[in-house]
Amino acid sequence: MLETALDAGVSPETLRKIESGRVATPAFPTIAAIAVVVGLSLDDVWAEINRPDDGVDSAAVGGARQQLVS
Repeated sequence: MLETALDAGVSPETLRKIESGRVATPAFPTIAAIAVVVGLSLDDVWAEINRPDDGVDSAAVGGARQQLVS
């Protein structure tokens, strides 16, 4: 997580807050920077935000989530 945060230009604490939901609406540039670092397009991020919560993760989404916390 430390490397991801630093590469995205945000503090590790900010990334932790975003990940845990303590920052409900992170700034767009912050999300865009994190997406670039973890190799996601903004379309991927948008799809994840808007997907139905059916309790089942696809392999791609699960992998994307893992990248965010690695």
